[in-house]
Amino acid sequence: MKYKVCIIGGGIVGTAIAYFLGKLGETSVAVFEKRYLSSGATGRCGGGIRQQWSTEANVRLAMRSVKFFERFKDDVGMDIEYKQGGYLLLSFSEEEAKQFEKNVKMQKEQGLNVEILTPKMVKNKYPFINIDNLILATFCQSDGHANPHKATFGYAKAAREMGIDVYTHTEVNSIDVKNGEVCGINTSKGYFECEVLVNAAGAWSKEVGKMVGVDLPTESYRHQIFVTEPLNFFFPFMAISFSGNFYMRQTLHGQFIMGQGDKDEKPGINENVTFKFEKEMAKKMTKLFPFLKNLRILRHWSGEYNMSPDAQPILGESKDIKNFYYAVGFSGHGFMLAPAVGEAIAELIVYGKTLHSDISHLNTERFGKGIIQEKNVV
Repeated sequence: MKYKVCIIGGGIVGTAIAYFLGKLGETSVAVFEKRYLSSGATGRCGGGIRQQWSTEANVRLAMRSVKFFERFKDDVGMDIEYKQGGYLLLSFSEEEAKQFEKNVKMQKEQGLNVEILTPKMVKNKYPFINIDNLILATFCQSDGHANPHKATFGYAKAAREMGIDVYTHTEVNSIDVKNGEVCGINTSKGYFECEVLVNAAGAWSKEVGKMVGVDLPTESYRHQIFVTEPLNFFFPFMAISFSGNFYMRQTLHGQFIMGQGDKDEKPGINENVTFKFEKEMAKKMTKLFPFLKNLRILRHWSGEYNMSPDAQPILGESKDIKNFYYAVGFSGHGFMLAPAVGEAIAELIVYGKTLHSDISHLNTERFGKGIIQEKNVV
């Protein structure tokens, strides 16, 4: 079997790239997923979609993605439970509060409608939040959340309808490279020729890079999430704090999803869960949100953040291996950036350049020139 483009990874990024390739008329495309669609970081994430970042690149990609999420049901044909309930960013650090003010100035220059809230304004607007130690908050109404499984399935279904093939439970074991150019992949279901190969393997991005001799500077870290029993819906926004190290939202069905990072976490693929996480999370979140105190935890899972050195995605074509592209290192934010990234990578493959989102500065060459750290990461 021969394809023009093979994509490794059946999460939101891989399926988005396939979808946008099809929209540009390139349908000799196949997606390869070793488990099931959205089985990796996509299906394990909190589903948030935010545009409030500390770097211009992430703000622009996120704003572009929101335009696609707003049209997703009409364009792709899937209701992904998308709701623009906003994002409330809470700062409990003086240093971070100053950074938030800088961020808002930059975000507004990029065209984002975002506002700064004092603790009193937060309390008046959201009386159920404990504002002790709160320094500052920011809010953007057009931020929101959606169902990551449905978004992935939507892109995959639309891609299939355009003639693109999606192989699940198909593991890529090695990549065939001749004269510095990708020419095929060996999988658990046989050999497939290709002219272009895209690494959208998420937590396994580094391993896929090694298959062609490219050392991608990514590392994967476990992040844990749990979900509570439901309450009547009253919490439409995502609450998040980088200095407080948490994020939380209420699903449309009433449950609260929340997670945090762990400074002691070691790199590697680890999908186990810990009671330590539950204890830390429950203690912190019931203090900030007292209404959670009598809620029971229903389910607890883990996924991976595929981290880059600057917490910004690594996008583009390898300078060492011809026709080897990558969209990796999203640092926990692949779901919310996927539509714009899918469009950009598809344009790069079809036209040799991007038409809507400049991603040239997000290639690996930036790491030798000094990086701009994305600070808005849990």
